[in-house]
Amino acid sequence: MSGTTHDDYTDRYARRVRGMTASEIRALFAVASRPEVVSLAGGAPYVSALPLDAVGEMLAGLAAQHGATTLQYGIGQGAPALREGICEVMAESGIDVGVGASPDDVVVTVGGQQALDLIGRLFLDPGDIVLAEGPTYVGALGVFQAAQAQVRHVPMDADGVVPAALAQALADAGRRGERVKFFYTIPTYQNPAGVTLTNARRDEVLEICARAGVLVVEDDPYGQLGFDGPAPLPLRARRRDGIVYLSTFSKTFAPGLRVGWILAPHAVREKLVIASEAQILCPSAFAQAAVTGYLATMPWREQLKTYREIYRERRDALVTALADLMPAGLTWTTPAGGLFVWAALPAGLDSKAMMPRAIAARVAYVPGTGFYADGGGSGHLRLNFSFPPPERIREGVRRLAGVVEQELATRSVFGGPPPEGAHRRVRPGSDSPGPDLA
Repeated sequence: MSGTTHDDYTDRYARRVRGMTASEIRALFAVASRPEVVSLAGGAPYVSALPLDAVGEMLAGLAAQHGATTLQYGIGQGAPALREGICEVMAESGIDVGVGASPDDVVVTVGGQQALDLIGRLFLDPGDIVLAEGPTYVGALGVFQAAQAQVRHVPMDADGVVPAALAQALADAGRRGERVKFFYTIPTYQNPAGVTLTNARRDEVLEICARAGVLVVEDDPYGQLGFDGPAPLPLRARRRDGIVYLSTFSKTFAPGLRVGWILAPHAVREKLVIASEAQILCPSAFAQAAVTGYLATMPWREQLKTYREIYRERRDALVTALADLMPAGLTWTTPAGGLFVWAALPAGLDSKAMMPRAIAARVAYVPGTGFYADGGGSGHLRLNFSFPPPERIREGVRRLAGVVEQELATRSVFGGPPPEGAHRRVRPGSDSPGPDLA
């Protein structure tokens, strides 16, 4: 056999299937999960920090004492008690009744990914334009590409998306007679870049989109995981109109339960519920009850503090190891929260081409190409620090540094001398020049 697989169903697939490609991250999971590999690739929270005994007792009680409801069908919008709990969680970030946050306008989803898929189903026709930060979340790119939309990236720097570049992208689309359906953004502890949009830029971005009549889709999975003081107010806490807000419990409680939500304008809410019912009938009643019970009976605010402390320590372990062990010329962001560091390789190196050699050295990362719709990002890579313990992070960086050094040595022989340059450690929001995120 040739090793290739002939697909007898090719001529039967819908046209939109042609835009579906495998996620760079998912493709790594089988390798990165091997115990001998130090994985800096995924985005898994450290769920072992949860009070697992107490959580286990609660889950057992949901089946034993409330199984008649928790194992039954539910309603498409999500359980009212959970939607009330979600509003309590959002209020911690400033999205409260004062800015029109109501359980009536919350739609419970199967994680943040279904939330994105519903947005795509509601708003995107083939050929539509979506503006998104460059780089951006790989799962969002999969949704937009499956909807046959065109994703155009707006560059970022250490202070987040560049407002002037956003305004220019909107103006360019207008001159071409194109309609931008929405601007997709992760403004707080961005995935993958780790940068945070500054307060001043948040207001400017909202004003630019409002003037252009463009919807803002704000994805906020990490906003409550800040290490260096409170995060800036979410966009939805600053303006109630023209913003659809998405979040999830996957990063702050348990990703295995697959519970997220959308806060949307009332008219949009109705269509979201219809689309969700057509897709899944209703979210899991058991998973919803588990999150509701967690919020009602456990000190979830204290748990957030625990996560912040653990992730701060692991972030520090990662950036310290990068400074200590990496060859000159590699640069990186130092996030004020979230789960990720975005690193730029020395000039001339390709993170995707380097990946097989990294796996051979028993370390995994995500190549930057996975975070661009246009094939960019080959000189960058994403590193996760939330899951491995500090000593494992340092060992992973040691292995990765060896791979980078080998790449530079090879390049010096076959492709010219290695680039000169010193380490640059940049904290988003500082006045220091940041790594090139374009």
